[in-house]
Parts: sequence; C-alpha cells; structure tokens
Amino acid sequence: MRMRSGFLSLGCLQYSAVILATWISAAATGQEATTPAAGAAGAAPAAAAPADAAPAEAAKAEPVKEGHSVHGEVFNEGPRQAAWLMPGMGAVRFPATSVSEEARLFVQQGVAQLHGYWYFESERSFRQAAMLDPDCAIAYWGMAMSNRGNPGRAKGFIAEGMKRREKASRREKLLIEAFDRLINAKADNDGERESRANRYVSDLEDLLLEFPDDIETKTILCEFFWAGRREGLKMPSQLAVDAMIQEVLDVEPLHPVHHFRIHLWDGRKPEKALQSSALGGLASPGIAHMWHMPGHIYSRLRRYHDAVWQQEASARVDHAHMMRDRVLPDQIHNFAHNNEWCIRNMIAIGRAFDAEALAGNMLSLPQHPKYNDINRIGSFRYGRERLLEVLEAFERWDRIAALQSNVSYADSGNTEEDLKRDRATGAALAALGRTVEAAAIRAKLQASLDGEKQKQSEAVAEAEKKAREAKSDDKAIEKARKDAEQKFAGNLRRLEKAIQEIDGRGALAAGDAAKALELLTAAEIPVEQLALLQQKAGKTEDAIKKIADRVNSKNGEVLPLAAQTEILFAAGRRDEAKASFEKLRKLSSTIDLAVPRMARLAPIAAEFGFPADWRLPAENPGDLGVRPELDALGPFRWSPSAASEWTLPGVDEMPRSLSDYRGRPVVVVFYLGYGCLHCAEQLKAIAKDYQSFREAGLEVIAISTDKQVNLKRALENLEGGFPFPLAADPELGVFRKYRCYDDFEKVPLHGTFLVDAKGRVRWQDISFEPFMNTQFLVKESKRLLSFEPETAPAVTVPITVLPVVTSAGR
Repeated sequence: MRMRSGFLSLGCLQYSAVILATWISAAATGQEATTPAAGAAGAAPAAAAPADAAPAEAAKAEPVKEGHSVHGEVFNEGPRQAAWLMPGMGAVRFPATSVSEEARLFVQQGVAQLHGYWYFESERSFRQAAMLDPDCAIAYWGMAMSNRGNPGRAKGFIAEGMKRREKASRREKLLIEAFDRLINAKADNDGERESRANRYVSDLEDLLLEFPDDIETKTILCEFFWAGRREGLKMPSQLAVDAMIQEVLDVEPLHPVHHFRIHLWDGRKPEKALQSSALGGLASPGIAHMWHMPGHIYSRLRRYHDAVWQQEASARVDHAHMMRDRVLPDQIHNFAHNNEWCIRNMIAIGRAFDAEALAGNMLSLPQHPKYNDINRIGSFRYGRERLLEVLEAFERWDRIAALQSNVSYADSGNTEEDLKRDRATGAALAALGRTVEAAAIRAKLQASLDGEKQKQSEAVAEAEKKAREAKSDDKAIEKARKDAEQKFAGNLRRLEKAIQEIDGRGALAAGDAAKALELLTAAEIPVEQLALLQQKAGKTEDAIKKIADRVNSKNGEVLPLAAQTEILFAAGRRDEAKASFEKLRKLSSTIDLAVPRMARLAPIAAEFGFPADWRLPAENPGDLGVRPELDALGPFRWSPSAASEWTLPGVDEMPRSLSDYRGRPVVVVFYLGYGCLHCAEQLKAIAKDYQSFREAGLEVIAISTDKQVNLKRALENLEGGFPFPLAADPELGVFRKYRCYDDFEKVPLHGTFLVDAKGRVRWQDISFEPFMNTQFLVKESKRLLSFEPETAPAVTVPITVLPVVTSAGR
C-alpha cells in the first residue's frame, strides 16, 4: 500500500508492531533487544579498551576525597553505575569513532536517549562509552549535551571532548566544537544569548552542508530550533523545520524525531502532529517521555481519553525502569510532570478512583531534599496538590476530611501549601456538617489573617517612615507605601478566600443557599459547583448560562456536562437535559459512577430510560496506530524494591545480617572506612541523634569498606564508640549489590538506605558525599513507615484498540 501524506501505511504499521513486540519481550526478560533496520552501529570494530580504563586524566593537585571522582568535580554528580544496552531506545544512525565496538553501541544508545530527553540515562550511556574507550571524544560531547541545562557540568564535559577531538572523525569534531562554542559563549544578556544560539544553528548547518545525510544532526538542529526560542532564537519557519523532520523520517520512519514534530506543532496546529503522536511511543518504546509527548497533542485537541492513555503508558514505563534499576523517582526530571498531568486529564474523563490512586502514589514516593520535597516542583508537592484537586472535583468531602490524619499533610513549613490543605479540609468539614472541627480550622486561618494584616500595617508604616526620612516627594512616598502593602496582598487574598469557602460550605450545609452563593462566589470555587449552587439559590437562568459557557470552554470534559444535565433537569428542561446527558455518555467509558458528582445522575438516567450503568464504550478514532496492552509496559503505580540480603562480619567477629532486622525497620549506612573523614562526620552525626532514630523505631547499622580487624581498631580509637553496630565489607560485594559503587572508576560510594520491616528499600541516597541531614532522614523515615506502600500493579480500565489506522494528519 502506498503511503500518502497524512496516512500511515500498512507496512509502517506492521513494522511498528514488530518493534513493539520485540521491545516488550526483551523488557519483560531483561534481555537486550535488536531493532530491525536500526542503522549502522559506527566505525569498524576494533579491540576494546580495558574495562577499567579511566575516562579522563587523574587529578594531580591534591588527594581526592573518598567517594569523589578522580577526574574532577563534574564527574561527581550524575549516574555512576554502569549502563546496559536497553531495549526499545530507538533506531538512530550515529557513527562514532572508537576502538571499542561496545562503546559505539553505547554512544548510539545515548544519542537515542538524548532525543527522548532522558538525560539521566543518556549521561550514563556516554559515561559507559568513555569507560570502554577513554579517548572516545564524542562520548564527552554526549555527556555535555545531557547537561545542557547545567552549564557548569556541560562545560567540564565538553572540555574533555575538546582535548580528544583530533582523534574523532571530521563530523564528530564539528559537533564537539559547535557545542563548545555554544556553552562557553557569553550569555549575560538577551543579545548575547541570541547571538550564541544563532551561531550554533549556523555551525550545525555548516556540518549538514558537508554531511547532508546525517539524520542525527538534522534531529539535533530541529530540536534546537524549538528549544532555542528561550534564548531568543527566531525559528525560520515551522513548515521548513517540519520538512527537515520529514527528511529524517523518509530515511527512518520510526525515528525519535517524532518527539520534536510534536513540540513543533503543539502550540500552533496540533493536528499536524497526529501521525507523530501515533508513532512517537513506538519509535522509542523504552523511553517513558516518548509515550508522554503524544499526550500534549491529544490534550490540545481535547481528546482526553487518548491523552490519558499516553500519559499512563509513560508512567508505567518510568515505574518499571525506576523499580528495575533502583533509581529514585524524581531523579528522572520529567517524571512528576507526566504523572500530575495524567491526574488532571483523568479528572477530565471521570476516572476519579485512578486519579486519586495515582495522586496518592505520588505522595507516597520517597522525598529527597535534592530532588523532591514540599519546596520543589516534584512528586511530593504535586501529589499533595493533585490529591486535593481530584477529591474536591468529585466532592469527596469525607476523603478530604480524612487527610487530617495523613502524615503527608502535616505542617510542611511551606505556608502556601499548608494553607491549601487547611482550606480544603476546613471546607470539607463544613460541607459534612462537622461544624466544631471546621470552626477550629477557620479560627486558625482568621488568626493568620489578622497577623498578616498587622504585619502589613507595620511594613507600610516603616516604608513611609524611611521614605520621609529620605525626604522623598509625595509620589515616591505613596509608591513606597503601595509596594510594601503589595508584598502581603497575595497571602491576604488566599487567606480571605479560604475563610470564605469554609463559611460558604457551612452555609450550604445549613440550608442557606443564598448566603452560600455569595460567599462561594467570592471564594472562587470551581465553576461547575458554582453553577449548581446558583440553581439551588433560585438563580436558574444564571446557572444555565454559566454552565453552558463552561461546557463550551471545556469541550471533552465530563464534569461540566454532568453539572449541565443536573441543572437543566432540575429546571424542567428535560429535552435539553437529555441532550446534554447524551453528550456526556459519548465521553463516559471510564467514568466512575460511584462518586457523588456522578451518583446524583442515577435517578435522571432512570427517568430517561438509560440503564443503571449508563456508560458507553469508547469509540476508536481510527488514527492511533498500534498500541500495546498497558500492563505490558509496567505497573500503574510505583512500589519499593526488595533489599538484597547480606551477611557480614561485625566488630565482635559475630556475623551481622539484614535478616537480623526482619520485623524492624533499619537504616543501613555504607561508609568508606576509618580513613574517610567526612564518613566519620556522618557516623558521629547519627550517633549524636541516635535517640531520635530509636524513638522513631529505627535501628541503625553501618557497613564499612574496612577489613574486620581495621574496623575493630577504628572503633577502639574512637572515644565513646558508636551506639550502633558496624560491619565489614572489604570485598565490596554488598556495596555493589546496593549500587554504592562507581562502576566507571571502580571505587565505592557513600550510601544511606531505609529498609522497612518487610525488607523493602523505602528511601535511599547514593552519592560522592555522605548524607548528613539526619533530622530529615528521621522525619522522612517516620512518614514513609506510617503507611503501607503499593505491592502490586493496580487494575486499570481495559482499553481495546484495533490496529487499524486511517487519517492521522502530519
């Protein structure tokens, strides 16, 4: 069958099905997959470098701290455990100059991961290549490209590439030099940033003029035309960039460049990226972000069921990777964004229970001050926010009220986030008629409001005083007053609206709809709920108009249609109510009927002669391509992995085992011997706070790189000793099991782990530095141990899609 513009050919479908089946089979068994027609691996094979070869020259200036890289600061951060040739990375064609065939394969894998924005793993792949061949210049370019958003590290990596560029091919040399100029150019102002971006484009174009068949550099250039806009780069023409993307796809139909076509058209004409949306995940099925990106297009087009499918697929692939390779969830930079957006889209299609479950799972993930806590945009903060959002949207007031005892909603120190919690719980209690509890929260918020007003008055007076002392004119004095006043305006507004919502929910529970309408309008509650309240308060025509506007502006979402059906039916406009209900049914395949918002429709459905389960199966839009079963991609929710068992000699020559602690949670510390001064500081800090650990129900054991005899000597030399046992692992076998080992430099790393009573790793830190924040560790351990984590994949709504594709758009 001929492939026409805007259509997927049967051959392309068959090819993508083969790719998908191969990847799923390999991922399930942990084996490497081979991709049909995946392109050349690189230069001709030659003898591989020694496996323990160093990727850079050793630092000579001063002794290197234990755990730090001998190759300099930029190598301290990032992945330090070995890469493996993963299945499903994508069909890229990137010849690399190396004496090692395996290094060339890892470079190729790293380039595919770069195209999928999987920077944590792309750096790992390039590091593996450099370990296999220390003179593989393009490997350092890859490390630098993986850190484009971290200029300090990128500069350090590209400097290593520049040292070796004469050993690379002409094409590789041009890539290295182009990025070196980009990352090292002045960028202190908009003009300098635009200038360096334009120079980079020019450098890549020069390379392509010399190597016109280089589809990977074309892909890199297409990506930069989109990403470079933040630096002031002017995209020459979206159609021109799209044409270059098509040049890549004409050579390799399932190339990861589909990712960048989606970005290209996302904000302007998403229909142009429908074909790439159908093929994006198939192009690199092992990279979660490649499943995520089509969700952008489907969301833009209000195809929320299709968007959720993509985002759920992404979540599952990420969960599988993180659980298999023991990576902390938020070390993958775009993981939390995918899952929180998936929750929002689940709300749009009525998947209330799955949305709640996924939000709860985000909230249950381990926090780490470096990656994910209440003050960072990550899983924990998103989890708190989205869980409240989904429960409020479906009016599950009892579930919100229950969060008062949830340790993840304890005071966090983030004023704005804690206010969101107080507003939601206070409003829920008021809605449930639990007036005493609601009043207590309201009184707390009122005290905060009064305190903020007092601070505002004092700040305004102080600003005026300083302005007058400076002999400012009246205009400057008034500006100083307003500036001081404005600093408090946002928090005052949030407090006022929180109190208004609590009062409004209480008034509604007491039967005073008119007062509730006044208060809840000021509180700016969701439009659907406000329209329903207008109808209760007798303002029927206002309610009908408001909800009609909402339905029009939120096309494809179920909650506005549900509210519209209720309002029209209550108004006696049965025909219009039935028409609205029919529209809702077309979107209803995944609605959870038991939540209050939907349960209220049951008598209306019966009145119209609809079945008790009035949902209809989803229609196949015909342009989705080949989709796997979601369960084949990974678990719907993340769960902790089992800790590896170990038995090691202790100071007293008696064996110590992880199994000794079964039934009790234990903190396991990996430290780098008695000669490591910052390790000693960590152990002393734990010893100082040991009572806090014990009060939290935590045991502690520290595992050293020392031999048993040295372990005993070190303990004897330490005044006071340690209140917890030490164990010796001089062969580093347990260090390796727990990934506290730099596979590239063959040295141990610092590690701290929380293993729960059932032997599962609930929290971890592996680094070039020991984890010193013992108070955080105790607090987070208490939080994590207060609930039982996920243990098995959740059952999701089955989605059956026939592998038939019609118009997909391009």
